Amino acid sequence: MLKEAEAVIAIATHIFGQELVAAHLYGSAVSGGLRPRSDVDLIIVISRPMSAADRKSLAASLLKVSGRYPNPPGEPRCIELSVVLASDLAAPGYPGRSEFLYGEWLRADVENGLVPEPFSDPGVTLMLAQARQEAVPLIGPDLSDLLPEIPADQVRRAMREAIPSLVAGQEGDERNVLLTLARMWRTAETGAFVTKDAAASWAAPLLPAGIADTLRFAGDAYLGKVADDWSTRAAEAQLASDYLRKKVLSLL
Repeated sequence: MLKEAEAVIAIATHIFGQELVAAHLYGSAVSGGLRPRSDVDLIIVISRPMSAADRKSLAASLLKVSGRYPNPPGEPRCIELSVVLASDLAAPGYPGRSEFLYGEWLRADVENGLVPEPFSDPGVTLMLAQARQEAVPLIGPDLSDLLPEIPADQVRRAMREAIPSLVAGQEGDERNVLLTLARMWRTAETGAFVTKDAAASWAAPLLPAGIADTLRFAGDAYLGKVADDWSTRAAEAQLASDYLRKKVLSLL
């Protein structure tokens, strides 16, 4: 088991005890191999809502075990952790609901005293749909035993509603935005979730040459083959983002 996953399970076991229903690993760690900049993606399922003390304890503990982005080789990987209620999985609404979310993009806020609160968002629906397809149980039953299949129309709706906030945060996050759009395109076409680099490899031959080059650069940056530097590529990134966004929306 990955050391980051072991650390999260130890923390969750301490905080939730017998109310810890399951722990699942998903994302690139199980679907195609961890890349140099891959997060360790985890879902913790619990049987009762978190208290304020639970939230503070979990947030403080994750700051200690999650690697800071960008994590150098050999250092702990960044952790993305979603905590969900078993009852929300058994009867999922739209948009999906998360009891608690931590990722390294939240580190500064958490260090300044922010405590993650429950929220509902289309991104949670997409996360659960992906995880149900590929997650590996580390504790407890398979996720498919806890979560009914999410209807395809909800997945398409979630992508459509998630795109505006995704592209609004493109500056400084160009690689992730372009690869996420490519992955959405692949999912919209086939219904399957794949790794970001696999989505880029699938999409690039279907794109105009310049946009394909930009997407390949994003894929290479994700794999650690080139420096993830977009300082001279802002215009190209915007063109590629606009093209990919329109392509995805045309399928939704």
